Amino acid sequence: MAETAPDRRIYQITGKDALTFLQGMVSNDVLPLARADGIVWAALLTPQGKYLADFFIVAQNGTVMLDIKASIADATVKRLSMYRLRADVQITASELHISRGLGDAPAGALADPRHPALGWRLYGTALGAPAIDWDAIRVAHCIPETGIELIPDDSYLLESGFDRLHGVDFRKGCYVGQEVTARMKHKTELKKGLVTVGIDGSATVGTHIMQGDKPAGTLFTQSGGKAIAYLRFDRTEGLTAGDAKIMRSPDIS
Repeated sequence: MAETAPDRRIYQITGKDALTFLQGMVSNDVLPLARADGIVWAALLTPQGKYLADFFIVAQNGTVMLDIKASIADATVKRLSMYRLRADVQITASELHISRGLGDAPAGALADPRHPALGWRLYGTALGAPAIDWDAIRVAHCIPETGIELIPDDSYLLESGFDRLHGVDFRKGCYVGQEVTARMKHKTELKKGLVTVGIDGSATVGTHIMQGDKPAGTLFTQSGGKAIAYLRFDRTEGLTAGDAKIMRSPDIS
């Protein structure tokens, strides 16, 4: 099963400093892409360590590309361009198509690096109209989505599961927001974050989750009696979101 992704854009990143520039900007290690074709999921952060954008960085056939949600593309490219200074880097829009799918991958496709359940991504060929229920897959495995669970100037990578989903590298050198991310990893215990919960009923995305009169979190994507929620780990019993009942689910994989 395959589909073209109309909600994504591709940009080509050219110039001799392309990968070294990105290495100093994003949360993941992109230098292996200088040695072999591949795909890396990464985030751009504020200096305070808060999420600004996430995207795939792709190296294929000698070309480096950015695969990004259309809703944040303009602002992200503008910010990246602002940081270029004197680096030999050019970022230009591409007319290539982004397709994605499940099951057997076509020639040239790359496995989605976040989770095996997300299948593969293919660059250059349009394969069909959207038909896959990605929300059901994301909810089952607690995979956040740009602009829904991942909120610019608000979300933190570790609370959003980036370490579990291979979106952050703690061994690489410095990047914007690295100090805060590293401190959360090594010096603090997370007290809240994204989890998959059970839900009896429904509520709009963004509904506050309550434990009686105490705030416990926020409800996000829902599918098949489950939902992704941003939850306080010390408040997991007796939860409601509007008229819906919320139950903490077992750990996801």
